[in-house]
Amino acid sequence: MSAPLSPPAWENPVRRSLREGRPVIGITITTPSVEIAARAATLGFDFLWIEMEHSPITLETLRSMVLACRNLPAVPFARVPVNELWTAKRVLDMGVHGVIFPFTGTPELARQAAAACRYPPRGRRGSGPSLAMLTWPEPQRYHDSADEHVMVVAVIEEQRAVEQIDEIAAVEGIDVLFIGTSDLSFSLGLRGRQDDPLLQDAVARILDAARRHNKIAGCPARDADQIRRFLDQGFLFFQAATDLNFMADGVRQLLDPFGKFISSLPGRTIYG
Repeated sequence: MSAPLSPPAWENPVRRSLREGRPVIGITITTPSVEIAARAATLGFDFLWIEMEHSPITLETLRSMVLACRNLPAVPFARVPVNELWTAKRVLDMGVHGVIFPFTGTPELARQAAAACRYPPRGRRGSGPSLAMLTWPEPQRYHDSADEHVMVVAVIEEQRAVEQIDEIAAVEGIDVLFIGTSDLSFSLGLRGRQDDPLLQDAVARILDAARRHNKIAGCPARDADQIRRFLDQGFLFFQAATDLNFMADGVRQLLDPFGKFISSLPGRTIYG
């Protein structure tokens, strides 16, 4: 009798989708709520963008979110507050499947980001993954599996990054060049404006570098029309709106028609 087939090796589902040319989208989690993260992980998103740069989410909350989302469809990514070895090490040891590094403005910072997510000799990550192993799909070979499957997202959001984008894009170990369009607009002196030709030229330079160096390009996307337009430009990795913004949108779907309905009614006396 033939030996049973071994189970297929696990692959980070976000990495697999991108390898197959399929776009991925993640919801931005800014509320320090395990329940919101777990619910969001079942709604059809590919990953959770757990926001630790612009929110009060702590390392302890991140760990609880990772535990709550184990075996749910969307995998946890974390944006660390700053591009440093120790910030990446701490979220990786909580079990995240991807690290998003803000303000990766130089080739040196890009190399640091890549090294922070790999064990020696490939990188400089310290070995202490006992918590990460409890939620990782391949705990028995965590070190090798994490080296292979953790995704590294470099956020390009400064003028100096655009000026060195070819060198940044060439860094081995960077998976995604994500364009932080709001901060990039400010860095270019545009005060957040998104339709200025100066910003569009910078975006085009980043996209061109991503293509030439076989990197995935990413950007924020707030609705389906934007995603269709960005897909045509070559983007595949998308950051959707925050949990709070989605809540506000859902409330408006109820209250806007309700307000119109109430305003159309004749006045009524409730008492007397």
